[in-house]
Amino acid sequence: MRSISPWIEKHVNLIPKDQAVIDVACGNGRHSLFFLEQGYEVTAVDIDTSAIAGNEGRSGLSIVQADLEGAPWPFRPESVGAIVVVNYLWRPLFSHLRETLKPGGILLYDTFAQGNEKYGRPRNPDFLLMPGELSEQLSQNFDIIDSFDGYIENPVPACRQSIAARKRT
Repeated sequence: MRSISPWIEKHVNLIPKDQAVIDVACGNGRHSLFFLEQGYEVTAVDIDTSAIAGNEGRSGLSIVQADLEGAPWPFRPESVGAIVVVNYLWRPLFSHLRETLKPGGILLYDTFAQGNEKYGRPRNPDFLLMPGELSEQLSQNFDIIDSFDGYIENPVPACRQSIAARKRT
């Protein structure tokens, strides 16, 4: 059984079933497959899609291989109803995430924050959110539904920052 982010599981119902979901930096596809099983159309995107490739052809799942850090962003503005990002941070993508969501679209973001270096990887500050960074990145165009910034014990001890936000119409 794959481990789903508790933050994502808590907020999945914010996304209407008729809205497509992009799973950014999908890795092995655990969240892509979770959303697919919940009845969503899902696009899984990553530089290396080999871990999810075995699911290619499943109804409702599209797999896009893209270098999110070195190639053009593969999605059109206002083209999707929800974006999910877990355990990934590449700050130049924030503008693309904001632009790609339709008005009323949901962003669920859950990743590591400063302080995590005490508990394990990542330790590099380039991959750790600064206090309040997600809220600051979204303050212009989004309504924050829920947010968290601090220490968690489960599933493993870590410092995390998480947000559930709706793009203003």
